[in-house]
Amino acid sequence: MSKVTTRQATPETFAPPGKESRATAWGLTSVLVLLYTVNYSDKILLGLVAQPLKDEFGLTSAQIGLTASVFFFAFSAGGFFAGLINKWTTLKWSLMALALIWAICMVPMIVAGSFMVLLVSRFLLGLTEGPSGALVHTAVYSWHPLEKRSLPGAFIASANSIAKIAVAPALAFLIVQFGWHSAFVAMLVVGLGWCVLWYFTWRPGPYGEVRIPAAKIPAKTSLPSAPWMSIFLTRTFLGGLAAVIPMYALLTVILTWLPSYFEVGLGFTRLQAGSMFGIPSIAALVAMLASSYLSDKFMGRGVSSRIMRGVVPAAGLLVCGLSMAVLPYIGTPVLVVAVVSIGYGIGCIVAPIMNAAISQICPKDQVAGSLGVFLALMAIGGIIAPPLTGMIVDRAVSPAAGYAQSFQVFGIIAVLGAILAVILVNPARDAVQVMAQLGTTD
Repeated sequence: MSKVTTRQATPETFAPPGKESRATAWGLTSVLVLLYTVNYSDKILLGLVAQPLKDEFGLTSAQIGLTASVFFFAFSAGGFFAGLINKWTTLKWSLMALALIWAICMVPMIVAGSFMVLLVSRFLLGLTEGPSGALVHTAVYSWHPLEKRSLPGAFIASANSIAKIAVAPALAFLIVQFGWHSAFVAMLVVGLGWCVLWYFTWRPGPYGEVRIPAAKIPAKTSLPSAPWMSIFLTRTFLGGLAAVIPMYALLTVILTWLPSYFEVGLGFTRLQAGSMFGIPSIAALVAMLASSYLSDKFMGRGVSSRIMRGVVPAAGLLVCGLSMAVLPYIGTPVLVVAVVSIGYGIGCIVAPIMNAAISQICPKDQVAGSLGVFLALMAIGGIIAPPLTGMIVDRAVSPAAGYAQSFQVFGIIAVLGAILAVILVNPARDAVQVMAQLGTTD
């Protein structure tokens, strides 16, 4: 892999923007959705094996929460390297290398499972999954124009739902039938298989950077960049963070604790809990695809990005936060599942639309770096939420009460984040502000 540089131009070997094959664009988007499904499947694996590991190794809820926190701390730290990775090598090789490392991270638990092995392997997994979100979105956006990025972004975000709808029941079945080791083996095989698929299919699209070997490009052909802080301090960036951090906190609580909540809190069997893991994700999948499709459609008709990429996702987050806040007052298990599913599903529209908003406010060659920082800061919610939930559950009068109380806490924070997003997010305004800084220095 040689060092490469970037230039904002359309390479002669590609169709110009607007003339590219849409079948190819969506086909490669699907390959990236598959990678992100592997990514989220690795995340949900801890939640699925939490109870078996607690039984076998005598772990507490706080220790499982700590493991999740370590993962998301590393995940957050890794996200800051997305821009650097994108600068030094191509998307083809960077994403392939990351996926290969994820697969290798499954091996220690297969060979010598223990709490310390789990802790270290999850740290390494988080560190290498951290940059992937920004790189995956950068790859997807290279095949879709600026005003039509919410829908492909929603398909990428839907990997979370696909993992819980399709992969979680399969992994739960393997765990019940063959033990928790089998789930790690399955993720190892799937990760290696994706690397082969990616190697033979990927090529960059016409809406992204052009990657040209440094030896073949004149030194002065790179377009000027905007100062990074001019992007990070925009109201859209800050308002987007106010929305995605609490939503990501809820997402990580769902990933880490929802099967345990359904099993020990609400009384469902382990297989039922693993299978029901996908119910909130069905609602999320429908909500994300519908809202993103409408967002792209109405923006194409001239509706402002402030409304479609600010007010709309903030309204979804508000509904989510309010639904989580009332969980402690619901005593029927089936109704709890329904409220969690609907509220969480509607709240999930925040991620793809806010990612599209961030891509709108920065130059093309700074999309990966901007999204890397945005997603890394978003992961702060994942550092705090799982261990805090574990402590609340351990100290509560019952597991059911503890889980409900933890959801309530993050629901209230989500309401506050929604209010800030409505006030702050305006991508069109901030894009003008950032572009005015092109060529200046930090």
